[in-house]
Amino acid sequence: MAWRDSRRSRQRLLLFMSAIVLGIAALVAINSFGDNLALSVEDQARELLGADLVLTSGGEGKPATQEFLRSIGDDRSYEVSFPSMVFFPTSGGVRLAQVKALEGKFPYYGLWETQPAAAVKAFRQAGETPERVALVDDALLVQFGAQPGDSVKIGKLMFRVVGRVMKTPGQAAIATTVAPAVFIPYPLLKETGLLQRGSRAQYKYYYQFAPEYDVDNYVKGIEDRLDKAGFNYDTVSERKRQTGRAFEDLTRFLNLVAFVALLLGCVGVASSVHLYIKEKVASVAVLRCLGATGRQAFLIYLIQTSLMGLLGAILGALLGSVVQLLLPEVFGSFLPIEVAVSVSPKAVLQGISTGLVIAVLFALLPLLVVRKVSPLRTLRTSYEDDVTSRDPFRWLVYGLIVVFILGFAYWQVRSWRLALGFTGGLLVAFGILTLLGRLLMWTVRTFFPVSWSYIWRQSLANLYRPHNQTLILVTSIGLGAFLIATLYLTQTLLLGRVQLSASGKQPNMVLFDIQNDQREGVQKLVEQYDLPVIQQVPIVTMRLAEINGKTIEAIQKDTSAKVPDWAMTREYRATYRDTLIDSEKLASGEAPYLEGGMPRISVEKNYLDRLKLGLGDTLTFNVQGALIPTIVGGTREVDWNRVQTNFLVVFPNGVLEKAPQFHVLMTRVPNTEQSAALQRDLVTQFPNVSAIDLGLILKTVDEILAKVSFVIRFMALFSIITGLLVLGSSVVISRYQRIQESVLLRTLGANRRQILLITLIEYLMLGLLAAFSGIVLSLGGTWALAHYVFDIVFRPNFTPLLAVVGIVTGLTILIGLLNSRGVLVRPPLEVLRAET
Repeated sequence: MAWRDSRRSRQRLLLFMSAIVLGIAALVAINSFGDNLALSVEDQARELLGADLVLTSGGEGKPATQEFLRSIGDDRSYEVSFPSMVFFPTSGGVRLAQVKALEGKFPYYGLWETQPAAAVKAFRQAGETPERVALVDDALLVQFGAQPGDSVKIGKLMFRVVGRVMKTPGQAAIATTVAPAVFIPYPLLKETGLLQRGSRAQYKYYYQFAPEYDVDNYVKGIEDRLDKAGFNYDTVSERKRQTGRAFEDLTRFLNLVAFVALLLGCVGVASSVHLYIKEKVASVAVLRCLGATGRQAFLIYLIQTSLMGLLGAILGALLGSVVQLLLPEVFGSFLPIEVAVSVSPKAVLQGISTGLVIAVLFALLPLLVVRKVSPLRTLRTSYEDDVTSRDPFRWLVYGLIVVFILGFAYWQVRSWRLALGFTGGLLVAFGILTLLGRLLMWTVRTFFPVSWSYIWRQSLANLYRPHNQTLILVTSIGLGAFLIATLYLTQTLLLGRVQLSASGKQPNMVLFDIQNDQREGVQKLVEQYDLPVIQQVPIVTMRLAEINGKTIEAIQKDTSAKVPDWAMTREYRATYRDTLIDSEKLASGEAPYLEGGMPRISVEKNYLDRLKLGLGDTLTFNVQGALIPTIVGGTREVDWNRVQTNFLVVFPNGVLEKAPQFHVLMTRVPNTEQSAALQRDLVTQFPNVSAIDLGLILKTVDEILAKVSFVIRFMALFSIITGLLVLGSSVVISRYQRIQESVLLRTLGANRRQILLITLIEYLMLGLLAAFSGIVLSLGGTWALAHYVFDIVFRPNFTPLLAVVGIVTGLTILIGLLNSRGVLVRPPLEVLRAET
């Protein structure tokens, strides 16, 4: 009977089940991509690291440590990296880059992609000579229009660019946007004059072992020695785990976005089944008269919708398997590896089962009324008399839907708190959109002027009459608009935060690594350009040695200690002064001061709380080998959003003046031309001093956010198209109802123009409400992000939001009018005969 009954309705059944296709496609595509990515990470784990073992430290270590490091592995390479200004004489371009002085055969695994390909060999041979050659990231050469063969000045030396670096093992393309690298031979590092006492640099040791050697087991044996020497380590298995976990988190997040698209489709399924069942009530009543039970009638239509749900899920899985071929291009700049794409049977099965279950759950809600259709319905005209009584099974289905959503969310994020937050957020979003839809229906029914023209009265009445589409369109299209608008507002919020930091009288250029003997010279250079010296701060590098008289080693061995490991192992950069600055506010105690030869330091409040310490506790710092005991004399609240030097620890004057240190100077440059001129003179006169141009940082942040936004827009596109499919299917499903109304109007004398205007106004109101509902929801959500997460003032730009409203409304009107075109161009009798 399910098969026979569906023969006249299969086109409509296929149409409303098509609403879940895109949601399943998105799920299968993301899951397949995630599975392929995991396999690629497994296969290319060595290429991710480029070596079997990497040791990293902020210093070279003591002679005994260096001797030990030289004894590890079968082959080893050495790298010193630090930020520095690089200058291209051909174009006059200057930029802060990551200079990497490299010695050895790194990378041992994977390809170091350069143009020309022979550039790597030339670079390694130059390291033995040594010849002044360099390899430069492609992004840096493109920015300044430089080519291989041109020169680049690094510190006091001029290097010939022998090749452009296209890709380094383990490095994602987006990383070069943030910090483009310049590679030089290690033997020439000293001659550049860039590394001074107190300069910030990172030291890396790359090791290769025999193929069968157990590196992880070896590292466990030397772990304590590495920790004491201040070295961090990274192995192939560790990098594999970190990379896999990072992209697994991304996959789970995108799966939730795809799941929203699927839920939108299921809302369309529920609405379409509701309209479909209303049309089938007479058939159900006839079946009941012939002896069919309510359960049998219910199962007939459950079988129909289940089969259509299964078919929709299968089509979605096939489409998702095709869409995943595009994902390596979408995520390409974020990936450190090449992803081998293939169909994932696991992802396909998960997608089909998820689609079938969720489609059946949403279809059950309107299907439940079939059980209650009375045989007397063949003689009665009131549909509501049969189905308006309470049905406990309806609440059971609601509960199952919520449980399924919660379970799916937990399966993705593995956190009940986040899963509850996601489920709660969805319920709130759907609830608000439903409330807005019902509010519109009530408002129109109650308050619209009866004195308006017939066309307006007929159009507005369609918003609340039986078979209206108000709730379904407001929910589906509104949620799609909400996703797009929230994405845009959040992006502008983040950009606005950086722009705010670079505006007004705040500094927009930072000069750092200034040595003591260069301090006056750099200040004079800045003043020659009539630029203000907004801030000039000394910075001393140190580590924690003792807390309350107990050594760091003893605390680390004490399992009952509550001090976090990162606080004990990190490198601190502190300054000294006796007063607070405008980005700080005294929380407790006093400002830094010296009493009886014992420094009373000021510590950032949140940091001290995380250390589980308070006023009067003692901290001993190791400053380049010298132990300096201190007492916590006060705490400060620090505004870290301000563009200026802020510190966790501030010493009083009279303690650190003779310690190895460098200085930071902050100024404000009015335009890019003056900024470029200052940086050129800075590179010429003080090659070791580096400059950070906040204008360039803003551009870089914009580029990164644009790439992230593209990825999220790509996923949000599934929700938007699903919403439009739901709109189209809802319009087509109610086609018969609309045709009857239009034919009656034509029969009563309405002309084509009047029917067209009635349809246009109805869908105009629906499109506007759906779009505005999504915009209102996005404004509320983004305000909450600004207030509770980013802690900044929310000032939205409404112009692009109006564009979203216009596009969504236009598409809604277009689909509605296309569906009515048959009624407008054919005689009423012909239409009625064709439809019946």
